[in-house]
Amino acid sequence: MIHELVLRWVVTGLFLLSAADCGFAIVTKRRPWTVVVNHGLHFVMAVAMAVMTWPSSAQLPTTGPAVFFLLAALWFVTMAVVGVRTTALRGLYGYHGLMMLATAWMYAIMNGHLLPVRSSTQSDMSMPDMTTSAMNMPASSGSPTWFTAVNWFGTLIFAAAAGFWTYRYFIERHHEANRYRTLGNLGEAMTAAGVTILFLATLFPFWPSPPLLRKKLSARAGDDPPIASSRGVSSRGSLLGIRLAVVGDGSEVG
Repeated sequence: MIHELVLRWVVTGLFLLSAADCGFAIVTKRRPWTVVVNHGLHFVMAVAMAVMTWPSSAQLPTTGPAVFFLLAALWFVTMAVVGVRTTALRGLYGYHGLMMLATAWMYAIMNGHLLPVRSSTQSDMSMPDMTTSAMNMPASSGSPTWFTAVNWFGTLIFAAAAGFWTYRYFIERHHEANRYRTLGNLGEAMTAAGVTILFLATLFPFWPSPPLLRKKLSARAGDDPPIASSRGVSSRGSLLGIRLAVVGDGSEVG
């Protein structure tokens, strides 16, 4: 989904650090089972997002993960309604549910059958490697306005969330005795930043990496000369035929 190799590694690192933080929080302290489920769902989501940044993810199943993260979103919404009593916690669980929904949305984008929003022109131009090409193409290209609006909404929401969690991290780090044990709000900020970049990838085609660009240019350079050569041979053959016809016509008139 992201062409640029350096940016792909940056996003992968953000998600893997967040996943490691969730796993560390589960194994280092005994917690209620609901909290373990929450951290476990975030761990799975972060790993899934890290894998999603690589082109090979286009070959993986998408329907099952989309359904799984829809159920995860439903879990957090249920917890927000019946599991907590304060408004702050309800907002927090609602945010986590929105993040799970965003992950399900990303998988739906990767599956043309779950979310067939491409134009008919793009459908007619299908090629054998269309699955891989779809990952390299901005999802907003040739898509309805509502589809682009959803991606913009996700971009703005999670960009604001990344800023909010970063601010909270620096404000609260001096007031927590165990601030060095887990990433805490910084882990939330990294996850939100990674999701923001993935949403941006659905809106704008990130530049291709230099090796991919050189490969494409060399392929084009290798294909063009034979075409030009065959056209040249055919043009010369046509001109030669015209000259012979003219000479023949001249001899008959003489």
